[in-house]
Amino acid sequence: MQPFEKLVTDHGAMVLRVCRATVGPVDAEDAWSETFLAALQAYPSLPADADVVAWLVTIAHRRSVDLLRRRGRAPIPVDPPPSPAGTDRDRAAELALYDALRGLTERQRLCVAYHHLAGLPYREVAALVGGTEAAARRAAADGIRALRRVLAEEGVGA
Repeated sequence: MQPFEKLVTDHGAMVLRVCRATVGPVDAEDAWSETFLAALQAYPSLPADADVVAWLVTIAHRRSVDLLRRRGRAPIPVDPPPSPAGTDRDRAAELALYDALRGLTERQRLCVAYHHLAGLPYREVAALVGGTEAAARRAAADGIRALRRVLAEEGVGA
C-alpha cells in the first residue's frame, strides 16, 4: 500500500475540484480537509485492491453532505461579503462556473462533479447519488448542456 502522503499528492486536486462543485468555493477547502482527515483514519483498513478514487469521492460526497447540512442550520448573513481585492479573470471564470453549477439540480450538479471532475464511471456515480447508470448519464449530460448554455450567455468560455 502506498504512503498516505502520496495519495494526497496524487488525488488532492481532484478531490478539491469535487468539493468545489458540491459545496462551493467558500467551503471547498473545509470539505477537502475533512475528506482527507476521514480518509487518513480509514486508510489502514482499505483493501489493497480498492478503487482509491471512488473511495475518496465517496468520502468527499459524505463530508460535503455533512457540511451542507451544517450550513443549512447556520445563520444567514444579511449583507453580502465584500469582494476579494484584485480578482483576476480565472477567479471570475471560476465564480461564474460555480454560480452556473448552483443553478443545476442537485442530482445534475453531483453527477457532473463526480463524473467530469473526479472521473468516476457512471456506474459508480449512480451508486453514490442513487438511481441507475443511465439516469446518472442523463443527469450529467443535462447538467453539462445547461452549464454550456448559461456560461455562453454570460460570455465565459465553457
